[in-house]
Amino acid sequence: MADETLEIATTINGRAERLTVAPADMLIDMLRERLGLTGTKLACDVATCGACTVLLDGEPVASCATFAFEAEGRAVTTIEGLPAPDGTLDPVQEAFLSRSAFQCGFCTPGMILLAKALLERNPRPDRATIKNWLGANICRCTGYRMIFEAVEDAAERLARGKGGR
Repeated sequence: MADETLEIATTINGRAERLTVAPADMLIDMLRERLGLTGTKLACDVATCGACTVLLDGEPVASCATFAFEAEGRAVTTIEGLPAPDGTLDPVQEAFLSRSAFQCGFCTPGMILLAKALLERNPRPDRATIKNWLGANICRCTGYRMIFEAVEDAAERLARGKGGR
């Protein structure tokens, strides 16, 4: 049945959404094409590079390998959903900016969301843990040093309550 569609109710960046999707629609396409949330990047299209990482109920997922219907009844967070309503950046975003932990920026949204998920689970990760978590996202521009330092900085900010929400 090529014409089959599904009605889903989901929360995207804190906003309730009702959408009609085809069974084969991918989450990344729904986010980028239907909702205009282009911060999520498509690179490899086979869930190996991490550029398309979003949070689904707080868990990092490759949105290029997640069907849109899997968001039914769940909360999706993209890079656009991290700042506070007043525009204040999340502490992880602040740390990436202050540490210049990006070059081209293509992998940055996925890196930030991976770091956010890591720090939710482990507020004081060691360098080996950070490397392990962020290994799910390939950065082709940096040597990762500034990215790892940004995650450590974000952990410090959160521990001090600076910029925490």
